[in-house]
Amino acid sequence: MSVHSARRSKVTHLELRKMKEQGERIAMLTAYDYSFARLCDQAGTDILLVGDSLGMVIQGQKNTLPVTMEHMIYHCQAVARSVEAASGRAMVVGDLPFMSYQSDLDEAMRNAGRLIKEGQAEAVKLEGGAEYAELVSKLVRVGIPVMGHIGLTPQSLHALGGFKVQGRDDLAAQKLRSDALALAEAGCFSLVLEGIPQELGAEITESLAIPTIGIGAGPECDGQVLVIYDLLGMNEEFRPRFVKRYENFAVRIRTAIDSYVGEVRSGAFPGPEHSFSRTEKSKDRPRAVAVGGVVAESEGGPLESVGVGCIPLRPPGHKS
Repeated sequence: MSVHSARRSKVTHLELRKMKEQGERIAMLTAYDYSFARLCDQAGTDILLVGDSLGMVIQGQKNTLPVTMEHMIYHCQAVARSVEAASGRAMVVGDLPFMSYQSDLDEAMRNAGRLIKEGQAEAVKLEGGAEYAELVSKLVRVGIPVMGHIGLTPQSLHALGGFKVQGRDDLAAQKLRSDALALAEAGCFSLVLEGIPQELGAEITESLAIPTIGIGAGPECDGQVLVIYDLLGMNEEFRPRFVKRYENFAVRIRTAIDSYVGEVRSGAFPGPEHSFSRTEKSKDRPRAVAVGGVVAESEGGPLESVGVGCIPLRPPGHKS
């Protein structure tokens, strides 16, 4: 388990406020499935955002607009199960997708409730400014924590004229300051600032008691968020300025798969060590371990030999 995940128990909106007050930066990543979420949680990520960005990075859509409530609930469930199975520490936040909250307050309340009740998310995130303050207030009143999102809001890409930096002129910057204040006063526990000048990101962060999470909003935000696949370098063609690549998995994954394909075609895989025999007698009873839904069997040998013995799992029902 990461030293980062060992520092603190379950992350809540109260813990995030405390982190801001103490000057401790918040690390948020997107997660869409069990396996990646488990690794993010074990590594000490504070918040896992089940983002509607899944429409682009998982489904291959041009933007986030086609994502539905059913998609979001499905992926939230997978991420929530993963966090429970790992350290149980990270906070799970689910995006409210396009047109799930914009047209009607009652429908918005129902959909936010579905993400919490069916999706097992612990908070919801919605895009937009002061025009959603009433909705935020109502959600908070019934016990649903809300993360706001202003600046470059991907669900509004057509209205914004594309994925463009927002708040560069004085009028637009003042509108974002007003939106941030209105959302904070309505009860948002945190605010994502996306695609705005770093000076504006610093001003908004300084003016709010709630933490800000930046993505292309400069280093002065209280935390940062990246799409996990961007961090890992999974898409070589996608190189926005605000992304730092910590790995080059596109090359590494292709290399591994190329080796596998080559060995299958040459007959090198599977070898005797990967096969079972009717006549072979094992010295001890076979042992098995389930990791991420995959059962690995060890015929008397150490479980470390199958590459799973070094990852601690939380027993069912365990509470941290």
